[in-house]
Amino acid sequence: MKKKPSLKQDFLKGFWAQNPVFVQVLGMCPTLAVTVSAVNGIAMALATTFVLACASLMISLIRKFIPNQVRIASFIVIIATFVTIVDLVMQARFPELSKALGPFIPLIVVNCLVLGRQEAFASKNTPLRSVLDALGMGIGFLLALFVLGSIREILAERTLLGYQVLPGAFTPWLVMILPAGAFLTLGLLMGTANWNTLRQKRNAEQTALDRYRKKTASSA
Repeated sequence: MKKKPSLKQDFLKGFWAQNPVFVQVLGMCPTLAVTVSAVNGIAMALATTFVLACASLMISLIRKFIPNQVRIASFIVIIATFVTIVDLVMQARFPELSKALGPFIPLIVVNCLVLGRQEAFASKNTPLRSVLDALGMGIGFLLALFVLGSIREILAERTLLGYQVLPGAFTPWLVMILPAGAFLTLGLLMGTANWNTLRQKRNAEQTALDRYRKKTASSA
């Protein structure tokens, strides 16, 4: 029987092993569209994390009462409720940020990351595990958007979070504020992540092989 992951594993897997952007390739529309700056990436990720955590908790609590035939529709209604809360709060408290993110806050309703976690995890697990999974995935999403937004902002504006980090002599890469810059940066980051994963796998295989050879030699 397969051992059930610990609560810590449920939380940490979204950071890297199952990172929603670099590994699962989910939520690509907001990832590419809003990361022209680090602040936009942070705001988008925090909004998504709030919706993801609240929806996961709610769906996990009532999962046994949702008929299988309408589960997707039920998930969308619950998700839309929390998206509406986020959208209204941002319009009231952070109007400039809400304007910068545009329609991508309401579009969290159809974000495959949010809906996918409800179908794959929250609808099958306890509230505690569901919230931990949601928070882990949300933090992983936040890290990915922050890194992507930071790189684009630094190279396009010479700033990070509004503070200048590159000298005035540096010529801004205007391509970084365009869709091409988003695709290029994301591709390089995903390639680096895949390379690191393969390197770790090869190292683990080599370590296991060395141990086997030592064990075979000592028993010979």
